[in-house]
Formats: sequence, C-alpha cells, structure tokens
Amino acid sequence: MRLIIAEKPSLARAIADALPGQQRRFDGGIEVGATTVTWCLGHLLEQAPPDAYDPRYKQWRLDHLPIVPDPWQLMPRPKARGQLAVIRRLLKAASEVVHAGDPDREGQLLVQEVIEHLRWRGPIKRLLISDLNRPAVVKALGRLEDNARYQALYRAAETRARADWLYGINLTRAWTLTGRQAGHDGVLSVGRVQTPVLGLVVRRDREIADFTPRPFHVLWADFAVAHGQVRGWWQPGERHPLDDQGRLLERAPAAELAARLPGAEGLLSELDSRDKRQAPPLPYSLSALQVDASRRYKYSAKQVLDTCQALYERHTLITYPRSDCRYLPRGHHAPLAAALPALCQADATLAEWCRGADFTRRGRAFDDAKVGAHHALAPTGKTPDLARLSAMEANVYRLVVRNVLAQFHAHLETREVKACFEVLGERFTASGSEVLVAGWKPLFTTRDETPPLPPLTRGEAARVSGAGVEDRETRPPEPFNDASLIKAMMNVARYVDDPAVKRTLRESDGLGTEATRAGTIETLLDRGYLVRIKAALRATHTGHALIASLPDPATRPERTALWEQRLSRIAEADDDEQAFLSALLGDLRGLLGAADAERMRQALGSAQGVAAPPARPRSGGKKTRRSTKRSSGTRRRTSKASGGKT
Repeated sequence: MRLIIAEKPSLARAIADALPGQQRRFDGGIEVGATTVTWCLGHLLEQAPPDAYDPRYKQWRLDHLPIVPDPWQLMPRPKARGQLAVIRRLLKAASEVVHAGDPDREGQLLVQEVIEHLRWRGPIKRLLISDLNRPAVVKALGRLEDNARYQALYRAAETRARADWLYGINLTRAWTLTGRQAGHDGVLSVGRVQTPVLGLVVRRDREIADFTPRPFHVLWADFAVAHGQVRGWWQPGERHPLDDQGRLLERAPAAELAARLPGAEGLLSELDSRDKRQAPPLPYSLSALQVDASRRYKYSAKQVLDTCQALYERHTLITYPRSDCRYLPRGHHAPLAAALPALCQADATLAEWCRGADFTRRGRAFDDAKVGAHHALAPTGKTPDLARLSAMEANVYRLVVRNVLAQFHAHLETREVKACFEVLGERFTASGSEVLVAGWKPLFTTRDETPPLPPLTRGEAARVSGAGVEDRETRPPEPFNDASLIKAMMNVARYVDDPAVKRTLRESDGLGTEATRAGTIETLLDRGYLVRIKAALRATHTGHALIASLPDPATRPERTALWEQRLSRIAEADDDEQAFLSALLGDLRGLLGAADAERMRQALGSAQGVAAPPARPRSGGKKTRRSTKRSSGTRRRTSKASGGKT
C-alpha cells in the first residue's frame, strides 16, 4: 500500500480527488485503489517543555538558565493524538510513503518529523503541490521526487525550531523572573522575531513622542508662458537658513522676494524632457499582497493571510499563498493566457481590467530563473462564483488576478518634464508628467499624478503673474500600521545603521517569513505589547518597558535577519546546523548575563508618557505562561512552558 501523508485535510482531499479509482473514506484517511491518503492537522508534534527533560525545570529559576536539551525530544500535541495514531497504524501497512507537506521549510518539517517520530525506515517520495486544482495535482502526482533531496531543508527547519526554543524559553524565563523582582506581574515573552518587531514599533513611538515640529516656508510663483501658465517653486540658495532637506527656516527672505515678483520678467533657462517606460507591477508575494490590501481596504495582515488560505484551500481559486516570490514559471504563461479571458467575465471589475490585454505578450514576471521553491500568487484558472465569496475574499481575489492580468498589458509610457525658470536672479523649478501610453495603469488606483506642463521652449520669456508664501510645519513620522509594519519587516535593512550589515541584509528575506509575519503582529497584540488605535499599531506600557529592559541587540533586526540568512544556507547545505546552534548558545549566555531587575525597574518607570493606552492581552493575561494558542493560519510550534518563542 502506498501511503500519502498530506499537511492538512484540504490537501488530502485534493490528492484523493486526483487519483484514479473509487474512494473509500474512513476516520482520518481516504483509500483510493492501492493508495491511502491521510493527513496531519498542522503540527502533530511540538517541542517538549523544559520539565520533560528534568522535573526541576517546572519551577522557573534564574540559576537553571540556560536550559539546553540533550537529546532533543518531541511530544504529541494533546489534540493531535488521535490522528497520530491513525498515521502510526497506516504506516505499519505501508510499502511506500509519500511526503505531501506544503512546498516550504515548515511544510517539509511538519510531515517529515511525524514520519521520523513514528520510526518509518522505508522509502519516502516527495510530492510538491502549489495549486489544488485537479489538473495541477494530477501533474504533480506524475513527477514525485526522492524526499532525500529535501533533507537539508528539513534540517534547516528543525534547526529553526530548536533555536527558537532555546532563545524563547531561556530569555522569556530570565526576563519574566527579573520582571517579578522589579514588581511586574506577568510573563515577559522574548523571541528572536517578535521582540525586534516590537522594537521597531517602540522606537517609532519614541520618535513621535520626542518630535518637536519646526516651521518652514515655501514660495511659489506663477509664470505666464507662450502656451499657458506654470507654477514654479523657489529654490533658495545656501546664503539663506536651510535645514538638512533644503527647507527655508525663516519667512522674511521668502516674503521679501514674493513682494517683488509680480510682473517681473524672467525666462525658461533649463528644460529637461524624458520619455520613460515602466513595466507593470509584478504578481504578488504574500507580504506584498498584505501591504496593498492593508492600504486599499484596511485589512490586517492576518485577515489577508486567512483569506488567502480560504481562497487556496476551500475555493481553490488561487495558488499556494505563503510565497515570498513575485515571479511565475514560463510554463504558466500559456495556461494563464488561455484561462484569464473567460475567468474575467465572471466579474464586472475583472472584465474591465481585461480590456486591452494582449494574451500573446510575455511580461518580465514569467522568469524561471527567479522562481525558487514557490512562485508568485496567481489565479488557478478556475472560473470563480464571486457571489459565493465574502466581500473580503472577493477583494483579495481581484487583487491577485489584477497583478497577473497586468503582465498582459503594455508598459506605461510617460513623458517627464522638468523646467527651471530664472527671475530676479533666483531659480524656480516646476515638473509635470504626461501619459503617452496608459498600458497597465488603468488597472491600478493610484494617488493623484503630477499634471502635465504646457508646451515649453527653452529660452522663452516668462512673466510672473502671481506669487505667494506658504507657512508649513515639519511633521512627525507616521505610526506603524499593518501595511507599513509588514513592509518594514520585508525591508529591514533600512532600519540598520551598520553599512556592512545593511548590505548583507538587503540580500536576505528580512524579519520573519511570508508565513509568519501576520502571526507575529497578532502575537504582539495578543500578549498586550501592541494595541490598535484605529488603523495604527502602537506599543503599550509593557511593550515599551520590555524593550527598554533588554540589551539593545536583542531588540534590533540585525540578529534575526542574519539568523534567517544562515538558516537559508543550511537549507542549501552550505552551512552546518550544529555550528549554528553552538554560536547561538554563546550569544544566549551573553544575553542572559544582562538580565537585571534594577534595569527593569527603571524601564517600567521610563515607559510612562510614551506608551499607548494599556491593552489587556487578548490571550487572557497570565494564562499565556501555560499555553499560547495560535491561529490555524500560522504554522508555528510553541512550548507550553515558554510563553511562546517567536
């Protein structure tokens, strides 16, 4: 009997439906001819808590730290024992096993750890499915691979789980215990992704709280030219008081010049006109979709992730969503070109976007060289019944289709014009943009574009018909919201000062992964470290105090982003997992040595005044210490004793 172990029931059903023969369903599996398909329910196993290694670790004590398991142990999750028993029974009758976890690092771990835990020693094949439509699943079943090819990926995932346990268990216990000594009642959860993300928000909140607005002044002048009127903006020279962005800090020079300008004669001294071609925006990765859906519809990152999972699993309308790639295989071009015209007729908005598409066009998005384990999110080609979708599902689905559909539209072609006027010995600049070929542009709602300038000729006369001074004020940075925080996690290099580290981080995947970023935000909200105030994400008193009490490196993105980069090297068999864990332990001991009750006491006091209103943890406050429940959309394991690891 061939046994296929899928990551979840929806995938198992899709596999069974693609197999030839009559189906017989039973509790925990589906039999189709000589093949049986069973499933996991997310992670069936979890890292054992500290007291499984030594009963004395049940009590939290600083002199126990660091706790380092040897050997590592996994244990069944309480609600997974029944399904684990089903898989154990089926393995005993199997002659061949097929691993059908999701095509990513966690998917590799999730199924393989079960197979190894149940001591299967026979052959294992790997089934990679990113599209639940029957033709795609049939095709995948016809190209099974040897699971040994993915052993390095499994080791990277296993190393990640162990490293997160070491980091989260030990630092959470250390800071919770010092917090109690300082008078804080509750668990202070520390994690290698969660804490740097909280650090980003805390530092932004501090920038806002410490911000002092400064006035500045701008002077405009309207120039009458041969074919119309142009508004130009004064470029004050260095003889005037300017800030580091070239803004005028004193009003008097602008007011004096404004009084002399009306009726003055000048000329158009410089004219630069350039034609530009812009390719369509690429199809979405999950994070890019979360950013756009948050900006457009104010959806949270978790709402977008959960909606994508529903579109993928329940409706089979989009391909595998937890992808960090924005490119599509070349082989997807022909099927998409064939399916999109009919698919778009199911919805008036999609039909409008389909107009002008040229389905013989092959855009830059179809590039095998830029596709790794996953490809960008795309429609499966199944014709949707949008009436059966929720409003959120329909909106997210349209965005996915739109960015793929854009690949079949022409480039946007514009003419960008910059003009410089000289009058009374001063320079004024103006710019404009003219759309020559709209191309993909009508598919996207964008901010107001710069209007075009009238026809201009270098050297032509320009008379000032009016002028004015505008008094403005510098503004503080905007607080983070779901879109900007996800974007910050994706582009973490911009928040790093060290030039060498910044260069390295530009090549990495940032903080967290596509599958975990939404869950990280929700975890911070659940634990009372962040609170939503309208659309803004602000740090609470506890969040500010935790960041202030930790060593600075533990609150910044460099460590975890470089960590992810090294895990990627392990996944590619270019690094050693034991060397990684040994280095982590050395780092961890240094951090534990910095746990200090007095510093915590000072941090609790200094957090007053910059923190958001207190938030009651949605997970139930002190209960977090014993268990942390995560949404089914976030596939991460949490040890009960740790208060969480991310």
